[in-house]
Amino acid sequence: MSGAPMIPFRHALVTGGGSGVGKAVALALAGAGVDVTICGRREAQLAEVAEQSDRIFALAADVTDEDQVSGLYEKAEAERGPFDIVVANAGSAISAPAHRTPLSEWRRMLDVNLTGAFLTVKPALSGMTARKKGRIVFIASTAGLKGYPYVSAYVAAKHGVVGLMRALAAETAKSGVTVNAVCPGFVETDMLDESVARIVEKTGRSAEAARENLAAVNPQGRFIQPDEVAATVLWLCGEQARSVTGQAISVSGGETW
Repeated sequence: MSGAPMIPFRHALVTGGGSGVGKAVALALAGAGVDVTICGRREAQLAEVAEQSDRIFALAADVTDEDQVSGLYEKAEAERGPFDIVVANAGSAISAPAHRTPLSEWRRMLDVNLTGAFLTVKPALSGMTARKKGRIVFIASTAGLKGYPYVSAYVAAKHGVVGLMRALAAETAKSGVTVNAVCPGFVETDMLDESVARIVEKTGRSAEAARENLAAVNPQGRFIQPDEVAATVLWLCGEQARSVTGQAISVSGGETW
């Protein structure tokens, strides 16, 4: 993935674009000359990201609400044209042993991580296939490729995202649309900080010890940086990756492959 990829598209949607990986992806796409609509539920965070580029436009929306997603598409596409790229990034995680996971939390994890991903890309599919071009990228996780203890709902949801990606890739393979998933290991984001805080609360370990334990899961002994995930997304959206579809790309320092 050397050199700046050529992005032959004009308008991208990035969900969960107010922080972390979503923010990094939005800035990378904007830097490559793509207009980017970011969405999320926290308007202040979205506005801060939009201020960093005149190519980034913020719209508040909850990806678990089909009407809100439809409204987002209608407004954004009326102003800047159809989405050529959709990056389904919004997600959330909780931690608990499976037998102590309330049904309400199980459903919430599936709603945000899996159903939200489906609702994010669904409105784009018919237009992309009709135009015979487009890129759909799911931000999944190594949790979509292997099991982790105490996050069963999250693991189940992310495995579902990888399965959804593969089904859509099979449906669109002849259309010129590519569908892929990027599966990072532990990424240095607010979500990681929340995981560290939960470990400290439940085990009494120091934050430093908790971070060391999580970093050790990566054979390189470090956390993935958001810009590494963004670079992978950027490559998948480029002309050089037009034959890459149906792939779950692990960005994990060798943790999974």
